Amino acid sequence: MKVFEAGSEPSPGKMYFVYGAQGTGKTSIVKQFEGRKLLFSFDLSSDVIGEEDNTTVFQFEESDLPKIQGAVNDLVHKSIASDKYQVIILDNLSALQNYVLENIDNASKDGRQNYQKLQVWFRTIGTALRLSGKTVYATAHQVDNGANGLDDRGRFAPDMNEKTFNAFTSMFDVVGRLYMDKDERFIDLNPETNGYSKNRLDNRKLIKASELVIKNQEKKEVN
Repeated sequence: MKVFEAGSEPSPGKMYFVYGAQGTGKTSIVKQFEGRKLLFSFDLSSDVIGEEDNTTVFQFEESDLPKIQGAVNDLVHKSIASDKYQVIILDNLSALQNYVLENIDNASKDGRQNYQKLQVWFRTIGTALRLSGKTVYATAHQVDNGANGLDDRGRFAPDMNEKTFNAFTSMFDVVGRLYMDKDERFIDLNPETNGYSKNRLDNRKLIKASELVIKNQEKKEVN
């Protein structure tokens, strides 16, 4: 445990989580972040990242999957300890969750306990990232619950176990849904219209995808 006197607590890095349908450009948002970036790719979709984006990519392959918890945990902590990277990116947590759950299921057959282990693992990673002081960007796919008769607020959700999603994103500053509308990309940050969204950095509720990251961390007012 660390104790910080009033006014001495270090400022945490900003944390962003964006989910959406495939092909909406979640990975390309990486280009908005400044500084040296380290991207963990769990779905081999990092081809949109070019050399000019100042990004090192770790691509996880089939041979990595049986021990992916240990590999991700080790690499995340090494990247946190390194001064080389200012931004850490976890691309496609939907895929990562499935890999981790498969490994947990193979080790134990207690379904309820397995999901608890999944939630704890993701919360532990999220806590380490929060305490790192680095900028963090994470993505996930979405599911469409429209066929279940849910209204717009509950229709689209991150493609993750809900408790696992809550455990991981509880420490994030921004959570939003990326979607296309008339060939433009938008991110819904409004918890009133989308129960999975939030924005603790400023008062924006709906933004263009290109405006997720405010340069120099300036506050932006919405009229």
